[in-house]
Amino acid sequence: MPKTSARLLSLLSLLQARREWPGALLAERLAISPRTVRRDVDRLRELGYPVVASKGPDGGYRLDAGSELPPLLFDDEQAIALAVALQIATTTGAGIEEAAARALTTVRQVMPARLRRRVDTLQVTAVERPSARPNPQVDSGVLMALSSVVHAREELRFDYAPASAQEPTDGDRTDPPPRRVQPHHLVTWGGRWYLVAWDLDREDWRTFRADRITPRTPTGPRFTPRDVPGGEVAAFVAARFQGFDGSGDWPCRGEVILALPAADVSRYSRDGVVEALGPNRCRLVLGSWSWPALAAAIGMFDADIEVVGPPELSEAFAHLAHRYAAASATTPTA
Repeated sequence: MPKTSARLLSLLSLLQARREWPGALLAERLAISPRTVRRDVDRLRELGYPVVASKGPDGGYRLDAGSELPPLLFDDEQAIALAVALQIATTTGAGIEEAAARALTTVRQVMPARLRRRVDTLQVTAVERPSARPNPQVDSGVLMALSSVVHAREELRFDYAPASAQEPTDGDRTDPPPRRVQPHHLVTWGGRWYLVAWDLDREDWRTFRADRITPRTPTGPRFTPRDVPGGEVAAFVAARFQGFDGSGDWPCRGEVILALPAADVSRYSRDGVVEALGPNRCRLVLGSWSWPALAAAIGMFDADIEVVGPPELSEAFAHLAHRYAAASATTPTA
């Protein structure tokens, strides 16, 4: 049986790896008795870890959220992944660069020397795509606030800054009233963040640049979502910025769900519409000159892909999969 300290670390690592563990399975994984599992759980609670036990024949344990943050435990792979993600986050342009750099310094300081050496070998340099105008930074707190009201379906009031000091405000007033909207989607287009919302005062759909928004509190009442014109937010946003009728400016246009943060995808899909669906999940609508070309462009993202439509895009993925499989089986001749 491993020593108590090592066993506690193993138990804590398991509890952090999944939502809930049956007691019998924990005992089996740790090669200890269920009684020892109960004693070790009590020791973790004494150290400040909120381990919750569920009773019954299928009872088990889970690591709950607490009011205070006890020491976190990461295995080597998790620590490396966290450090790499933080270093990449310092180049995303989502307004979290400084906080990510501070977090990376903190994580690196508590790493064993062997892991620090591995992390230090990775140096990420951000190279911006040439653009006629630089994309402004968006405060991460604003993005979180907008994402929250979109998810909660709550009305929002916010101050909307002019695009430049020379731009007149509504009615040439120096202090315009706050905008009142029903927020529906938070998307990126051309590397910029936008809020798609129903403007309550103008009774029409609007797109607002997130970097010009200053949310007000408290938020308003909940509302019943309405459909954007055409039923698809990606087509609506593209039509607003490109001036076409919503059918798409490419002969082939498809929609997928990617297991990546929207901020990461938007940096490499300047011609697509990206909608945040969660911390590590987003919707991408992209066009291309052919279905195989579109599938190949989407395939450049190193992430799981869920095809929303149309069927031609699914067929293109299957076609490329067959082609790539055949290529991988080819034996080069001398």
